[in-house]
This record gives sequence, structure tokens and C-alpha cells, in this order.
Amino acid sequence: MKALIISADGFEDSELLVPYYRLKEAGVTVDVASLKKGAISGKHGYAIEANHTLQEIKPGEYDLLVLPGGKAPEAVRAAKAALDIVKAFFLDNKPVAAICHGPQILVSAGVMRGRRATCYKTVAGELRQAGAAYEEREVVVDGNLITSRQPSDLPAFMREIMKKILRKP
Repeated sequence: MKALIISADGFEDSELLVPYYRLKEAGVTVDVASLKKGAISGKHGYAIEANHTLQEIKPGEYDLLVLPGGKAPEAVRAAKAALDIVKAFFLDNKPVAAICHGPQILVSAGVMRGRRATCYKTVAGELRQAGAAYEEREVVVDGNLITSRQPSDLPAFMREIMKKILRKP
């Protein structure tokens, strides 16, 4: 089992680090991809190593995609490689988990029409404009898509992620 986290500088620390370490604890191999290789820094000063650039990623090698929030999605959504990765996950119906501002990347990838989702309250308008049905809940699961609103939703977010990946053969 392999998971991919896509982020950049300005990520919401807990929204990247909680999934990263919880997945590793479950024996999942976790890669972090960003606009550049090397350390990326969170809003609250934590750093993590991006061991791949977005261009190096082959989506077929991964079973799960995680998109943390914070300010990072603004930069990530402008990268064509990130949008191509998202589209590939949706085409293959693989689990995609996005929290807080993470769904902005999904909006830019054009994969939200007809989907149910949640996000941070300031992103709700974007989700609706993209054709998604916004739900004000701690976690929304719609097929392969798992979304949450904010750091306090991490327990529900991770519970649903773990359910999805533990069902995999």
C-alpha cells in the first residue's frame, strides 16, 4: 500500500502530519510530492521532506492521494502536474482525501461536478461553483472522495481514510 501526499510551503501542519504519521503507523509507504524536492514548511513552523517533485509522480504507483489544506493548495492548484495526478486518481476510482483548503486543488482539476463534499467555510463557494453539493459536516464520503473541513475534523477524516484503505486487498 502506497499513499501520496501533495503539498507545498504554507500547509496546515496538523492536516499533513497527522495523515502522514497515521498512515506510516499502519504500515503504508507515504511519499510527499511538492513543486520542488526538499523541505517544505507548514504555517506553524513544522517542516517535512518532499521526497518527489510533482513531475516525478506516476499516479499508477499509488493507492491513496491526500491533499492537506492551509495556504499550500493555492500554489499546488496552479501546477498542471498536480491536476493531472488528481485526474488520474479519479479516473482509476482510487481514494482521494482532501481537507480544509485541499478541495481547491480538486476544483481546479475539474473533478467536483456532481460530487458531495465539504471543505473550510471560505472555500464552500468555490465548491458550489464547481458543481459540487457542499455539506457542512466534519467528514463527507462520496464514493472514492473523502473531504473534511478543518483540523478539528482530523479524527473523522482519518477514520474514513483508514476504512477505505483497509478494505483494499
